[in-house]
Amino acid sequence: MQDKLTKEEVMHVLDLARLDATDEEIEKYRRELKVMISEIDKIKELNDFDEDILIAPWVNDATYREENLEIKNGDILKNVPNKKGNFICCDVEVLKDE
Repeated sequence: MQDKLTKEEVMHVLDLARLDATDEEIEKYRRELKVMISEIDKIKELNDFDEDILIAPWVNDATYREENLEIKNGDILKNVPNKKGNFICCDVEVLKDE
């Protein structure tokens, strides 16, 4: 691991998260990211583990119900405020990144 994250690397992470930050916040995030990366590096160093200990405390006995739903279009559409035939109409808003 490198000793120091650059301001540009932190700004790249902020850009990926679509966040803005002041210089003080960037420095704070740089320190916090460095701690996170060092903790991840510690986990990566653990290459001597036994897969048998990677167990869950329960047995996978999930059961699923049968889906026997029969809903008629009229029942679904009766409470829709804006519809045309069997289609639900809704407004669409297009956002552009600047």
